This record gives sequence, structure tokens and C-alpha cells, in this order.
Amino acid sequence: MAQDVGTTTATLARRQGVSWRKHPLENETVLGYLLLLPATLLLLTFVAYPLIYGLYLSMTNTLVGVPGQFIGLQNYATLWADSTFWTTIRNSFNYTFWTTIFKFTGGMVLALLLNNEFRGRRFVRAALLLPWIVPTVLSTLAWLWMFDSTFSVFNWLLAGFGVTGPNWLGDGPWPMISLMLVNIWRGLPFFAVCFLAGMQGISQEYYEAARIDGANAWQRFWSVTLPLLRPVIAVTTLLSVILTLADFQLIWVLTRGGPADTTHVFSTYAFQTAIPGNALGLGAAISVFMFPFLAAIVFFTLLSIRKEDH
Repeated sequence: MAQDVGTTTATLARRQGVSWRKHPLENETVLGYLLLLPATLLLLTFVAYPLIYGLYLSMTNTLVGVPGQFIGLQNYATLWADSTFWTTIRNSFNYTFWTTIFKFTGGMVLALLLNNEFRGRRFVRAALLLPWIVPTVLSTLAWLWMFDSTFSVFNWLLAGFGVTGPNWLGDGPWPMISLMLVNIWRGLPFFAVCFLAGMQGISQEYYEAARIDGANAWQRFWSVTLPLLRPVIAVTTLLSVILTLADFQLIWVLTRGGPADTTHVFSTYAFQTAIPGNALGLGAAISVFMFPFLAAIVFFTLLSIRKEDH
């Protein structure tokens, strides 16, 4: 009897071996790696390779159409002594910080309003997305007309109150303020929709319990809504910071970094240096410069999300 059991076990093992040789996809480990392969190839092709090549270019004196030589950190030393580059750094972080603050605040207010029942709520929710879904260049061209020094609709409205409007894209701090206004207008729906989606996922039982405990509307928001929205807030803010810090189309259409290079951010200054300025290596160094900041922001944001989960 024992001999028959051993023979049967050996036969089953041989059959499983044959099955493994005929059907390798039945192995979960192999199947898992095969399913990951397309995404891995996409990441290597469109993320890893451009990043590595950009790092290499930033350490060469490559020009447009002219292969360069390895020069180490010379491009970074050149940027360190460039006053326009330091203006670019200040502009980039001021632009990102203030627009994110206003988009966050306005998006939260809109989400709280749209989370209530009122007539026409669906229409308002759909209309809210218009600034975000319209192509950036198309909407920015409309803003370019509204900021025009001669035909500005804002200055026309101010003139009705006896106030002389500023040269929005030409004088003092107004060009940077104008860029921030357009970015806030465009990015506000993203925050509002993300926060609204997060609020829709919060169980009403939490609010009912808070009401029973005597919490008013502000206390319910501070003690229930805000804590439960923290993962959504972190991810939304992270995406907005990344997109805003790398903003190009809006700024290039409105000011092209002017007047006198006073509204450049990393992307516009890198483009102007690399393409019109013919210095690909130096332009790559400007682009790579913001990578450590973005990496640090992503790292600490994801770390905070993990702490919240635990």
C-alpha cells in the first residue's frame, strides 16, 4: 500500500513538472514579472532615459546641432554667477507657493459649497471644470487680450470707477501677479473637484455623531472633514506643486519671461537658454536644477501619507 502511494505521488510530481514546462504562465512569479514588463519599459523609455540623458547633457557644452564635450559642473558654476538664474529661482518658488495657497483655499471653499444640495448643482459642477479642460494655450490667449495694455477689459472696468489700471504685463510686480491670477483661475477646479470627491466618500455617520456631541459647522469641518481629507489633500497638493513648478505654456504665451527676464521660471528660462540661446547643455542644467526639490517634495509628502495610514 505504501509503495502504491509513493508511485502515485511520483507520477503526480512528474505530471506537474510536464505541466510546468508546457504552461510557464501558471507560475505566479513569472506571470507577475511579465505583467509588470510593459509598465517598466514605459518608465525606462519616457522617464529614466530622459532624466539620465538630461543629467549627462547638463555636464557638457553641447550646442544645437553640435556635439559637446564633458565639462563636469561648469554649467552649474555659470548658473551660480547668473543673476537672471537667481531671479528665476525666486520667481519659481513664489509662483508655486502663492498659487498653491490660493488654489487650495479657493478649492476647499468651492468643494464645501458644492457638497451641499441646491438647485442647479449638477450644472455648476460641470461648469466648474471648464477652465481646467479648455486647452491651456487657447485660454491663455484670451487672458493675453484681457491683459492688453490698450484694450484690457480690466482697465476698462476700472476706468468706469475713475481708476487708472496698471500695465498688467509690463510694469513692476504686475506681470508676476497676472501670471499667478491666470494659474489660480486654471488650477482652482482641479482642487475643488478632488476635494469634492474626497468629501463625497466621507460617511455621514461621522457628521451625525459630531452633531449629537454638539459640534457646530466649523467644528465638524475641523474635526471630521479635514482629518479624513488629509490623504486627498496631500496627493492633490503634491500634483499641483509639481505641475505649477514645471509650468511653461501659460507663462510663455503671456510674457515669454519678460519684461527684461523678470518673470522667468525654470521651464521658460531653460527653454530660452537651450533653444533660442543655442546652449543645450546650459539649458539642461537649468532643468535638472529643480529635480532635487521635486524629489524632496514627493518624498516627504508620500512619507506623511504613509504615517497617516499607519
